[in-house]
Formats: sequence, C-alpha cells, structure tokens
Amino acid sequence: MIVATRYAKSLLDLSLEKKQLDETRNDMKLIKTVCDQNHDLVNLFNSPIVKTDKKIAIMKAVFGKNISKLSQSFLDLLANKRRESYIPQIANSFDELYKNKMNITTAVIKTAIGLDDKLKKRVLEIVKQTAGKGEIELIEKVDPSIIGGFVLTISDKQLDESVKHKLSALKKNLLDSKYISVN
Repeated sequence: MIVATRYAKSLLDLSLEKKQLDETRNDMKLIKTVCDQNHDLVNLFNSPIVKTDKKIAIMKAVFGKNISKLSQSFLDLLANKRRESYIPQIANSFDELYKNKMNITTAVIKTAIGLDDKLKKRVLEIVKQTAGKGEIELIEKVDPSIIGGFVLTISDKQLDESVKHKLSALKKNLLDSKYISVN
C-alpha cells in the first residue's frame, strides 16, 4: 500500500534523524501486535463515526506509556490527517523498511512440532548460507496439518519438504498417470 509505505518511510527517516530507530521499531512492533490481536481497535480506527479527538484519546490510553513520545506524536499526526485507518499497515511497512535498512533477512520455518535448539541452530546456518550476509530473523511456526517435515520461507522463496506436500504430489501423480490394463 503506497500510503502506508510513504508514512512508514517518513517515520523511519525521522527516527534516524532523532537517533531513535530501534526504539521506534519496538514501538511499531508493539502497535502491530496490538492491532493484530484486537480487531475492535482496528475497526475503531476505520470508523468515520468516532471523532478524531476521541481516537487520539483512545490511542494515548492504549499505547501512551508503552511507546516513545516520537511514536505517540506520529500516531496523533496520523489521526489529525485522518490516516489512522492505515496504522496497522504503516507499522508493518515500517518493520519491512527497517529490516531492509539494517540488512535483516526474515526466515519463517513451519513444522508439525516445535524445533529444539540444535535444529534451530542448523536452520539458522542454512538460512545464512542462502541469504548471504546480514542478520537473520527466524520466525518459528507450528502447524500440525503439515504432518511432518518443514516448510521454509526466505523472502520470496519457499522450500516445502512437508509430508503433506509430498502426499499431495504423490496423489496428483497417481491421478495423472494413465491406467494400464494387464490382460
């Protein structure tokens, strides 16, 4: 979304200028998490019925003591410009821009059961070899529906070595093959 990216870029530039980049990132991660977990708050941001000053008061009540003055001022600005409906997208875009600036690669590994420390370390090594230089952020997800194996996603590349995927491929192969009668 272009609007969200532009606001996120402006916030990134401002936080760099004020030397509060990491603090602002933590604020945006918190805001994103709260928005992801509370759809009523997002609906409030989208509501044309709720007045701007009421939205600002609610944002201060929800985030006030947990975010920096810079981030709170930014939220106030968004509300005053009637852009509060973009807050979740802006927080997400900010994180992406931050990762790009700091050369952080995000890898998501999905397994049927959680990874132990030894396996997690091995996955990080593989991701570092694939991604090259820079820091790696590993997000671990548990999805019992994949039965076994793993699905590793790095940026726009995905390696699906799950049992579910292999069974699906086998089923497709069996259905696509021609039946040969032995008479």
